[in-house]
Amino acid sequence: MNLQNTPGDRGKVLVTGGTGFLGSYIIKELIEKGYSVRAIRRNNNLPAYISNEILSRAEWIEGNVLDVVGLQDAMENVDIVIHSAGVVSFVKRDRKRMYQVNVEGTANVVNMALEKNVKKLIHISSVAALGRKDNGTHVNEEKKWEENKMNTHYAKSKRNAELEVWRGISEGLNAVILNPSTVIGYGNWNIGSCAIFKNIYKEFPWYSPGINGFVDVEDVARLTIQLIGSNIDSERFIINGDTWSFKKLQDFIADSFGKKKPTKVAGPFLMGTAWRLERLKSIITRKDPLLTKESARVAQSQTYFENDKILKTFPGFSFTPLEISIKNACEKYMSAI
Repeated sequence: MNLQNTPGDRGKVLVTGGTGFLGSYIIKELIEKGYSVRAIRRNNNLPAYISNEILSRAEWIEGNVLDVVGLQDAMENVDIVIHSAGVVSFVKRDRKRMYQVNVEGTANVVNMALEKNVKKLIHISSVAALGRKDNGTHVNEEKKWEENKMNTHYAKSKRNAELEVWRGISEGLNAVILNPSTVIGYGNWNIGSCAIFKNIYKEFPWYSPGINGFVDVEDVARLTIQLIGSNIDSERFIINGDTWSFKKLQDFIADSFGKKKPTKVAGPFLMGTAWRLERLKSIITRKDPLLTKESARVAQSQTYFENDKILKTFPGFSFTPLEISIKNACEKYMSAI
């Protein structure tokens, strides 16, 4: 894998999922690096955690990855596509839409990128697409997918989306797949991985015994842009900063907020009771449950994600220590309250 020293003629970059947590930080990094950016959004709402001065410099197009005609217009005169649009959910009622967006939407992006002869596609996947196994598993880019009960429907949808990208590569598409672990940072703490900050701020008393990988959102954005400026293709990279227990993560967030640490361990029995109660509650309230059978299993699992490949590829890059990521995010959340 040879690397170019400079991006050269940067051209225009299209970002799908531009208003999402990671997508918006990718746009910020692109703008700051001087790229011309076009981004797809589903409505007029832009994320409040990225400055308007940055976001206003992108060309915004309303649409989604299931709209083939809209995608065709969005990719007109585009050199690079960063596909970060996707649905993350462990709720049963979301599955049909999740498979449509994650799999069919990716197929649409791949097909249009081939038709428009884009120079490179960066596909933002997830470590979930590599699959989980028994506790204590070490996962690298060579791990083969294995069907088992630890794999959520989200994981299956992301794995099937990757198969569309590999199919595109076999048809001549220059593409790279990124597999971030759980992405954390300053965002909308009411949704997604950012919600853990709100839960700890409100002194949520429970923690799970699981172990997981975590990475700063800005690190993922920086590596995405570095890969744009390289001649790497037909590769995948795990993007993981640190591997921590959920207890350690929650304790550090609590300390950074000056809040009480969680003290009650939610083992398999309590988790099983909790997700069943949440399912009953969701039926009554018609609101999404805070915990599901799938998310409970993930919270109990112990998986170690390796990052040797990306660090060897970019020896000058270093991940932001998780302690610093958390402190910076907590300070911003506190100032926004």
